[in-house]
Amino acid sequence: MKKDSARDAVVQEARELLVAMEAALLQIEMEGPTRECINAIFRAAHTIKGSAGLFAFDSIVQFTHQVEHLLDLVRQDRLPLNGHLMSLLLQCGDYIGELVDAIERGQEAEEPNAERRTALLAELALVALTASTADAAEATGAGQPAAAGDALAGQREGLGAIDDLTAQAPADYPYWHLSLQFNENVLRDGLDPLSFLHYLRSLGRIVAILPVESGIPDAASMDAESCYLGVEICFASGSSRQTLEDVFEFVRDDSRIDILSPHSVLADYATVLQRLAREDAARLAGLWRHHGLFNETQWRCLGAATVDEAAAPVVPVAAPDTRQRPRLLDERRAQEQKFIKIEVSKLDQLIDLVGELVIAGASARLIARRRKDSQFEEATQAIDGLMEQIRDAALTLRMVQINEVFQRFPRIVRDIARDLDKDIDLIMTGADTELDKSMVERLADPLMHIVRNAIDHGIEPANERLAAGKPPRATLRLNATHESGSVLIEVMDDGRGMDRDRILEKAVAQGLTTGEEDLSDADIYRFVFEPGFSTARQLTELSGRGVGMDVVKRNIEALHGEVSIDTEGGRGTVVRIRLPLTLAIISGFQVVVGNAVFVIPLDMVVECIDMPPHQSGSHIVAVRDEPLPFVPLRELFDLPQRQQGRARKSLVIVQYGQLRAGLLVDGLLGECQAVIKPLGRLFGKVKGLSGSTILGDGRVALILDIPHLVHHTQQQEQGNTAVYAERGVTSAQ
Repeated sequence: MKKDSARDAVVQEARELLVAMEAALLQIEMEGPTRECINAIFRAAHTIKGSAGLFAFDSIVQFTHQVEHLLDLVRQDRLPLNGHLMSLLLQCGDYIGELVDAIERGQEAEEPNAERRTALLAELALVALTASTADAAEATGAGQPAAAGDALAGQREGLGAIDDLTAQAPADYPYWHLSLQFNENVLRDGLDPLSFLHYLRSLGRIVAILPVESGIPDAASMDAESCYLGVEICFASGSSRQTLEDVFEFVRDDSRIDILSPHSVLADYATVLQRLAREDAARLAGLWRHHGLFNETQWRCLGAATVDEAAAPVVPVAAPDTRQRPRLLDERRAQEQKFIKIEVSKLDQLIDLVGELVIAGASARLIARRRKDSQFEEATQAIDGLMEQIRDAALTLRMVQINEVFQRFPRIVRDIARDLDKDIDLIMTGADTELDKSMVERLADPLMHIVRNAIDHGIEPANERLAAGKPPRATLRLNATHESGSVLIEVMDDGRGMDRDRILEKAVAQGLTTGEEDLSDADIYRFVFEPGFSTARQLTELSGRGVGMDVVKRNIEALHGEVSIDTEGGRGTVVRIRLPLTLAIISGFQVVVGNAVFVIPLDMVVECIDMPPHQSGSHIVAVRDEPLPFVPLRELFDLPQRQQGRARKSLVIVQYGQLRAGLLVDGLLGECQAVIKPLGRLFGKVKGLSGSTILGDGRVALILDIPHLVHHTQQQEQGNTAVYAERGVTSAQ
């Protein structure tokens, strides 16, 4: 593996594990600790440490080792997982994220935040010391010596056959004793248990080894992909306990790895026998007697004199030869991988090629139509169908769940709410709604600003809520859903709402309006998105500087979306963001105005009708006795009249959100696949256009910005409502 690829793999895996670690911590905070969540947190820290260690990223290994030690104390129930420890672990996760960022930049040798590292290590050491002190006090209070570092210290009850004095005396056993029971999924994880035993031989000599047979099912019910291996090993080595534990580092999470040092107390060996099934215990005791590991007094205390030695065959000293073991990997069925990781640049390249294929297909279709060759046209139609399927499949690869953004907010809301001493319940719905990956990545910052403003400005402290007759615990909702060919994202709070008069007063003071204009509530709330606009009476660390909501609007508009506010005093505020599903390839509907061709996103087209008669000068027409505002595209873009064509024009009815409008065009050309191209700096700020595409004949067609045009017609409707009421219009037939 190339060094850069390895670095990228470590960074990506570490970030995914940090997200999982944070999610598990927050779940514990909301629902209480569970063994599953605690193990998930430990596995995340352990895997980050192991992966970083493979590539000698020592800074992250050393720090994560301290976190892992603390989590191990939690797993052993020697340390309670309280609020203080939760906050400490979350902060440690943040710092590990900084170390991962440094690895990504190639600066792993530099310390990104020395002061923070020192403070966190000191806090980790203090918490661990508290646990050790509590253990020592408990052991002393019970009148028993503390057995630090003994993996089986908590399993010494119930040795009725052993008197207390002999049970705590060192045994004659001169070797290390290893009890190993590998995790059932170790083979599926790509690890070979026997490789650990072979590596163990490099550290010393395997005196004897006994496979544990009680956990092995019969052949009919055995799964060839599962591991049932458990062994008891007598091991002669001068290595330290830590060295032996490190041998099994990558399987230690879910496997049982117990290590007894030479001459451990007799009670520990009795515990080993008690943990095994009767047949396995008899075989192990026979093995110990064969090698003379205990004196007769110790055997009598262990009760081993009654063990049937015939059940304990002599086991060869050497570990089994790998040539004698069955080739399980060759015999196992190949398991289909459900997920693969692909670089985003490769997906982008695929989308670009699909776009070029769409343009080439349109050119071939045009040539077939001009030649009037039926077989050629039939072939191009078949190719068109396949290209549409390829396009949809390629775009699906770029679609990701918006949960990638939503999953950040439980932690954000938790921290901000604690800083402001507010009690907030975050409810997220629609997290499985899919959106183009490039848009999801650019959506995080706008949502961050909106959520922070909702918590800081919108939601009241508990005492104010109680005084207003509200529950002290506020509710903040994040919702995402598909609507009319776009994605709707809502941030809703049940706070105090926005002060309309205060916003208008501030807008007048900043010269944004004269105050004499007849502004709707929506127009007034739109001032919030102006640069430097803020109604906060005092600055806070979170907001109040007039920076944020203007960035929200700018970023959302860069994604060809829109943001709006709906608020009610004392009831709360809803901020809505509407975004297109993708910025790459869309299904479009071509129309012609003059000699120019425009493309309308097909998802927004409701229907097409002949333009009904209407009063001259009015941009409102009645469709099925309902008034519908429309915009003549020829007048809007100042285009010349079409030299040839029908005298009667067509009206394309489009819908954006809950609003409908009509687009007056000269003719309809039908559906197409449009590869979206940017307009460039010269036309980038032209209202009513969102992009361009290349037609089959090489001409450029402009893609209409339907949200802007719909809002444009709504403004016209407000000005023409009186005209419509006085004059009336002729209904469409």
